[in-house]
Amino acid sequence: MDVGGADRLDDSSESAMTSFVPTFKLHPPAQPPHLLSRPRLLRRLDAVREPVVVVSGPAGAGKTVLLTEWSRGLAARGECAWLSLDTYDNAPGRLWNGILRAVHHARPELPTGLDGDGWAAEAWLEEILPSLVTGPDREGPLTLVLDGLEAITDADAVGGLADFLTRVPDGFRIVLSTRHIPGRPLPTLRARGLVAEIDRHELAFTSEEAQAVLTHLLGSSPAVDTSNALYEATEGWAAGVCIMGRSLARSANEGDAEGKLAHGRQAVSEYLATEVLYRLTTEQRRFLLRTSVLDELTSGPCQALAGDHAGVLLRELARTVQLLEPVAADPSAYRHHPALSSLLSEILTSEGSDSVADLHRAAAKWYTQQGETTAAVRHWTRGGDASAAAASILDAWEKAIATGGGAEVSHWLDLLSPRTVAVDARLCVVAAMAALCEGAPETAWRWLDVARLRQSGRETVGDGSTVSAAAVVAQAVACCLKGEVRAADRLGESAVAGTVPLTSWRALACTARGTALLWTCRYEEAEALLGEATRDAHAAGHGLALVRALGLRAVCALLSGRHELAGILSDEALEAVSSLGLGRHFVSVSAYVGRVVLLLDEGRIDEADRILTGAEATLAASPRTRSEPHIRALCHFTRSRLEGTRHNTDAARAAREAGERAAAQCGSPRVLTDLFARAGGHTVVPPAAPRPQDLSLRERRVLRALCGPLTLREIASELYVSHNTVKTQVRAIFRKLDAHDRSEAVARARECGVL
Repeated sequence: MDVGGADRLDDSSESAMTSFVPTFKLHPPAQPPHLLSRPRLLRRLDAVREPVVVVSGPAGAGKTVLLTEWSRGLAARGECAWLSLDTYDNAPGRLWNGILRAVHHARPELPTGLDGDGWAAEAWLEEILPSLVTGPDREGPLTLVLDGLEAITDADAVGGLADFLTRVPDGFRIVLSTRHIPGRPLPTLRARGLVAEIDRHELAFTSEEAQAVLTHLLGSSPAVDTSNALYEATEGWAAGVCIMGRSLARSANEGDAEGKLAHGRQAVSEYLATEVLYRLTTEQRRFLLRTSVLDELTSGPCQALAGDHAGVLLRELARTVQLLEPVAADPSAYRHHPALSSLLSEILTSEGSDSVADLHRAAAKWYTQQGETTAAVRHWTRGGDASAAAASILDAWEKAIATGGGAEVSHWLDLLSPRTVAVDARLCVVAAMAALCEGAPETAWRWLDVARLRQSGRETVGDGSTVSAAAVVAQAVACCLKGEVRAADRLGESAVAGTVPLTSWRALACTARGTALLWTCRYEEAEALLGEATRDAHAAGHGLALVRALGLRAVCALLSGRHELAGILSDEALEAVSSLGLGRHFVSVSAYVGRVVLLLDEGRIDEADRILTGAEATLAASPRTRSEPHIRALCHFTRSRLEGTRHNTDAARAAREAGERAAAQCGSPRVLTDLFARAGGHTVVPPAAPRPQDLSLRERRVLRALCGPLTLREIASELYVSHNTVKTQVRAIFRKLDAHDRSEAVARARECGVL
């Protein structure tokens, strides 16, 4: 009901109204035998005070049944006039004559001058309409129910009715029942507060109501699984619930529940085909069939599958069919009702699998062009093109990981068959990176083992790195997450050498090795590498690496006593966290903890507590409780210091003990021992004692030389090796002995029995 006005009642209308209206149209239809009273909706109708009520929903939504029950209980609400509309009434004269007859049937005392044959169209506007608008007001309220309003599409009839609805007098109420969402004058009535609406969502059975219907039809309560499956298939749509319930009742002793439900679904499909699909135009049916492969209907993909006019058809069908449900997150997007989707799928499949596959591939191409990878991969897979699905993932995974979308990438991979992923070394690396993004280094290692077996030639993955080089970077990151800093240092050094500057792989490699250097107290080297990581992450647009590098640089500056630099880096890190939306990702914790330490130094305890609580919640939300042990220990130690500042001894002790447990998982807890002293404790977290076999034969030769006064260059000359070789071996000795300089290295070696 969307066009026209009273001025359209011209000579093109019927010249005279016939007075004949079939009696059955003036009475509500008989109620079904298994009627479920709807007190929820009856109360809703009783509470309405607006002069116009619109009840709209798809075929079989229960509109007529509801209004029939309500109209027969109007003793306290006044009299009710009823008119069932059909295509015969789709002309001004017939419509208004029917309305007049319905009103006269309820109110026979209307002026006889208004009753007779030969009503001209103009008479309705000049005589009958004013009479209805100004009266009747002496007999109590009168309700007129117009059931099946979707049958009225004539412009003149719609326009005249629209004028009437905006001029309904006191004591007169119009209830419109329609399969369509009405157009004009509904917006005007809404603006004036003159209309109440009951839509398809209110008409749908609740799960409790559906359970009551099934119990009544079956004679006993259905099994929970059966009831849930039926409700999921119908979403409370009244006709669907009743049809499937009757199918279950008829076959109560035949076969299993799934077979009964399948029979019910077939019966629902037959109803929809008759009441909905076959009443549409050829163009509308073609649109619904071709777009049935889509999970979500929006203008773009619909046009790709059904032509340029698809957007208009989508909006029109959403208004008229009402089995296209709006998607909550996007009002312009729709999805098929499950029952309609099942029917369309059956019809489309009957046309041949090639047709279905072609539609999926066309949809996948559109989604790929739009950068909507999840939908693209899903449709490539359904269209049988696994290689194209893999290509979509390989094109998009790095950007998703860079913004913390590890779960999203894992979901893409889950859409592929396990074999498709396992035979492609590139996809194995992608799976490993997704696992690392979610804080699951063990899972990453398993994928990297598969990648090593599958790699061939010089395949590249991501930002130009070979599979083998990318795997080394991933291994270094995995070691960092597991707290194995010595292995992370070794792998990180190789990863940095094997990657290209200003790429995401280089940023990750520098971050991994810089992290290892930080936790082994080599602050100057750590700052240099983390600085490179910051530069490369900026250049590559890798937000995750950027946040991690900046946060660890802030911690590094704090531990090395450069608090002013720590403040600057902390600000940068938190700004990056906020702008990239990574506040709930575990890589943000180091940035938060760095800020907390600065706030504690300034005596801003409450603010520090608030930020630290958020960081703790982020770590607690991570499903991998053993990952990032250094960061977890750092967090606990910071909490211990904060509670100690508040003189909360028990809480400080509990946090300190939690920190010790986390530190016990770390390969090199030297930094954590220093932090423990800050927290006010006296226990030292013991580093794992090196064993003689940890040092190579050449490293032990160099270690013995370090006991004397020779410089590194002189030691190189004595051992007939280059100066750089000695420096490399000395760094390895320092790392393995957890020492800062040569005297400390010698002392540690003697304590542990290495010398």
